[in-house]
Amino acid sequence: MNGKQIVFHPEALAEARAAVVWYHERSQKAPQAFLAELEDSLRKISDSPQRWPPFEHGCRRYPLRRFPFFMIYRESESVIEVLAVAHGRRRPGYWRSRESK
Repeated sequence: MNGKQIVFHPEALAEARAAVVWYHERSQKAPQAFLAELEDSLRKISDSPQRWPPFEHGCRRYPLRRFPFFMIYRESESVIEVLAVAHGRRRPGYWRSRESK
């Protein structure tokens, strides 16, 4: 990545790991595809964080193409913080109370 540094909120990292485990229990190829999609999204967000429109609470939302997840992130002067790796059809807005760590 040549762009801004990305840091994960601890709960967002746990969500990404849980999704990998869930896909691993169902498929041999899906976990690698999910991780590749996450890496691609992180690269794009890092290189151009303002490309995706404002979402809620000063955050932006990047939709994963092949999986029903969004990367919810916010940008500061020094870093981009991923607040959630949120499933698109479960518990909307649950991440709103997450603070910078």
